Amino acid sequence: MKKINICKVVGKDATNTRGWMSANKYLILRRSSQFSILALFLLGPWFGIWIVKGNLSSSLTLDFLPLTDPFVLLQSFFAGHSPATDALIGASIVLIFYLVVGGRVFCSWVCPVNIITDAASYLRCKLDIKATSSGVSNKIRYWLLAMSMLMAWITGSIVWELVNPVSILHRGIIFGMSFGWGLIALIFLFDLFVVKNGWCSRICPMGAFYSLLGRVSVLRVNAKDRDKCTDCLECFSVCPESQIINPALKGKHSSIILDGNCTNCGRCIDICEPKVFSYSSKFKKN
Repeated sequence: MKKINICKVVGKDATNTRGWMSANKYLILRRSSQFSILALFLLGPWFGIWIVKGNLSSSLTLDFLPLTDPFVLLQSFFAGHSPATDALIGASIVLIFYLVVGGRVFCSWVCPVNIITDAASYLRCKLDIKATSSGVSNKIRYWLLAMSMLMAWITGSIVWELVNPVSILHRGIIFGMSFGWGLIALIFLFDLFVVKNGWCSRICPMGAFYSLLGRVSVLRVNAKDRDKCTDCLECFSVCPESQIINPALKGKHSSIILDGNCTNCGRCIDICEPKVFSYSSKFKKN
């Protein structure tokens, strides 16, 4: 019996039942969010319309609202820098936001590299390139997170930002880059041929940092109707952190996905035809 490539059928039942827009609602919203955020940063350098100044590490919106990446601020602290008041205020705003909606919402709704890795994941699945994970632990990202802080402490500078693909891609799109495109291409090829969802789920220390915030965040994906599950495995196919699904879907206790590595991307909600998944609060009773 010929094995069916699940990627060729994923979402088809949901599309047939609810229509294409409904079966891709959160994917469309995520892409709209990512491109809209990028467009806000481009308006100034390209057209002289300065709604947002700066970049994803540190920005000023409408000349009064500071926003600072808390991951960058933490590195700055280890480097021995004294952060400005605006940086502390900006980091506090961002921190509170992600503590509510989920730390790794940054990864799926804001980060421009996610578009690259999602494209690699989609193509990998469509071409039926076999998944590989041997030798690449998902704990590496936490070691790199610790290393980024250690390097900041040793060198007195925010070393990770020099090689951070998120910052490089963001700056490159706005101001242009040369070798940066090579780094982005390597990430794409790594995810395509070496390890499925390799960069985001196994390597990126930013994702590791935001996953720590995600452990206590309020907004969650809830498999509240898990009794309707047909074991089609489509949710496992589209989830960038598929190991987080089983405890909620098949476990004996809470149906809420509590793992901080959940990106709250909503893809499992989109493609599940029996509507097993939905967003909810972590405090919701099951």
